[in-house]
Amino acid sequence: MSVSQAAYEVGIAQPSLSRQIAALEKDLGVRLFDRGVGAVTLCAAGEVLLPVALRMLEDRAAAYRQIGELAGLTRGRLRLGATPSLCISLVADVLSRYRAAHPGVDLHVTEAGSRTLTSKIEQGELDVALVVAEPGTIGSGLDLTTLLQEELVVVSSAALPPPTDGGTITLEELSAQEFVACHDSYDLRSSLDQTLAVAGLRSNTVVQGAELDAVLRFVARGIGVSVAPRMAALHYPGLRITYLEGVTLTRTVSIARRANLAPSPAFVVDRVTRAASPRASRWCSWRARGHRRGIDRTTRSWRRPLRTTPRGSWRRPRSAAGRSLPPPDP
Repeated sequence: MSVSQAAYEVGIAQPSLSRQIAALEKDLGVRLFDRGVGAVTLCAAGEVLLPVALRMLEDRAAAYRQIGELAGLTRGRLRLGATPSLCISLVADVLSRYRAAHPGVDLHVTEAGSRTLTSKIEQGELDVALVVAEPGTIGSGLDLTTLLQEELVVVSSAALPPPTDGGTITLEELSAQEFVACHDSYDLRSSLDQTLAVAGLRSNTVVQGAELDAVLRFVARGIGVSVAPRMAALHYPGLRITYLEGVTLTRTVSIARRANLAPSPAFVVDRVTRAASPRASRWCSWRARGHRRGIDRTTRSWRRPLRTTPRGSWRRPRSAAGRSLPPPDP
């Protein structure tokens, strides 16, 4: 085969191929080809180099294939971080969809507070994290995208009488309740403390310092009331939700990742989370409307609470079958 024929096979011009061969021979310090009339053959050094060059081409093809699989997420690894409250609720839905779409990707989940998670992303220990933070509130080396706004609600044991006679609870009434508080690293605790302080109030804390899952367990056992994210409360059995009156506490759930990095498995979890979040928000809103209309979480039955007409008179609630329900206990 001549150099011209070889150049045609690899799809480059003959002068370019000749220059590359000459540069390689100069770099190695040996002649690789015997150039005869109308043909070019390998010399001894070329015969030694040939199997090495073939292995390099195979490794190059394998590298492109593996990178392609990673980009297409047929294999690889995703290191996902999330706060404890999101692990109870949204993360389970996200991982279920992610595994269904990309079964070949290994998932590594780290559960920690938002500050710890963002620090791990900056140190390269995580690919992406679901955190409670607003854009502009963390380091400049991270890209933070708002996912959803979630309401904070008052939770109490469904096995005990509600904390108030009405369907909502004021800050004054909340401050009079025995309160179970999360660890002071939780943003929801600092948000509540600041709101109470502005109103000249403080919580009557009887237990504090626990993680959210433990706090919800304590509340379900009747130790006290607490404030929790609505999605986490709706996913937890044995709890009653009461909405705050006169004030709305919210938190911002965001996706955090290192800025200026090429797409990775984190890119896809970003898309999956965005696909899951509207569904979670709609589901959460539907469940919230159910709570406002009186879902009994222990029996899953529907009970319409007493509601006032615009003139202030009371309506007797009716069951799903249309029968009048007995009046509530005084």
